Amino acid sequence: MKRILNISFLIVGLVMAVSCTDNLELSPTSTITSNSFWQNEQDAMGGLNSMYQWFRPQVSSNLYIWGGARSEELSYGLQASEGRERYFENTIDANFAGPDWIRLYTTIYAANLAIAEIPDINFTEESDKSRALARAHTMRAYVYFILARTWGDVPMVTEPIDGFPESTGKERTDVNEIFNLIKQDLDEALSLFPDNSFPDCRCQWSRPAANALKGNVNLWTAKQMDGGQEDLQAALTALQQVQEADVSLLQNFDDIFRYNNKGNSEILMAVHFEDLESGAMYNNSMYVRNDQIPSNVDEESKEVLGTGGGLNRWAPSELLRNQFTEDDSRKEASFAELYTVENGDSTFYASAVTKFRGFVDAGARKFLDDVILYRYADVLLMIAEAKNALGQDPSAEINQVRQRAYGDDFSDHLFVNGSQEVNEEAILQERLRELAFEGKRWWDLVRFGKAFDLVPSLHDDQGEGHLLLWPIPESTRSLNGLVEQNPGY
Repeated sequence: MKRILNISFLIVGLVMAVSCTDNLELSPTSTITSNSFWQNEQDAMGGLNSMYQWFRPQVSSNLYIWGGARSEELSYGLQASEGRERYFENTIDANFAGPDWIRLYTTIYAANLAIAEIPDINFTEESDKSRALARAHTMRAYVYFILARTWGDVPMVTEPIDGFPESTGKERTDVNEIFNLIKQDLDEALSLFPDNSFPDCRCQWSRPAANALKGNVNLWTAKQMDGGQEDLQAALTALQQVQEADVSLLQNFDDIFRYNNKGNSEILMAVHFEDLESGAMYNNSMYVRNDQIPSNVDEESKEVLGTGGGLNRWAPSELLRNQFTEDDSRKEASFAELYTVENGDSTFYASAVTKFRGFVDAGARKFLDDVILYRYADVLLMIAEAKNALGQDPSAEINQVRQRAYGDDFSDHLFVNGSQEVNEEAILQERLRELAFEGKRWWDLVRFGKAFDLVPSLHDDQGEGHLLLWPIPESTRSLNGLVEQNPGY
């Protein structure tokens, strides 16, 4: 099993490397064996690239489902939902439990291979070797962070063993141990990254992105796992170190997400999507196709939406849409509201996410925007969150984000420091407007302790804390009898 997986990882990684390197020399695939795998720098980089390749299918839709779908962001669309209402109505159970964790462990397997093999390989530049190892540790930390926030206790695999947890009979590991591993991986990665530089695409892990992840992790453990002041200070320190890198807010909010502006200075880490290289990302199910746009839709709606595409299987909820004022530039950049006009009267018809609207090719819209894991505005709002929890003034960071959002009308929205409780509420609200549809909202609500207050489908479930974790699919448990179901499911 390990031999087969090793070879498949190498082939995938080398294919990715070819797409990025013009003069890379490849041996014929018939010569790839377990004996020749992980022998030189080229093999190592190919194996490392496969880690990103295996992760991308999880990001194309599942990452948003885990990180945003159970929040108040989305509701019914024009098309059949195919069960997506189970997320925002919070009726998931062990038989409809959403995406399982199995393929996340494929990415972990790839990271484990890199961590195990790279130390014994000679690189032309020692800094490249350190960076490669750092990226593997950061990816493993990020994937375990997904797992821990979603299911709590999960199997811990740190060696490139044959198969995956379901077939090796591993029990779930206490979530505290999972977070210990996450923090160890991040500390190791940050000690290995040679500098604060980014790859051109900003689609591989870097020191600034690892610091953003470290800040995110420590905010979670401070607020959800009794990490207290120590973890809050660790979060703030890591997040402020991001500011030493080449990062800045773009002047125009909409420009962050455009297909022809990937790798811009606001991006810290994104998962790359490219035409003819990968399938569509998740906004393919949040737009409106042309034949569902009525002829009497008002002209403003038509202009915002442009060429239709995808299937409107779920759409921005009325609750979310009402959180934006008309002078907020993020509104039109994040979603479109379509109105039909008849006899001079306008009637709401549908809504669609425009934040990731891809590009139009030969009259067809292709949803191939990068999925952003971390960007600078997110970091600023996490700094504000950490500062406020430590009793410091968060207004500078909140106002940087608002100034870009409101432009000439910023003075009407100037944030003034208040009580910790008032500030916390404002930061969470600002994160909704700034980061809508980026797969952050559910985890934000859980971290801030506001899921039952702000998600309508959870209002009647106060005190049912088990609902903050996801059920483990019965299909996953059937592969490993040692995996126990989460309480309450």
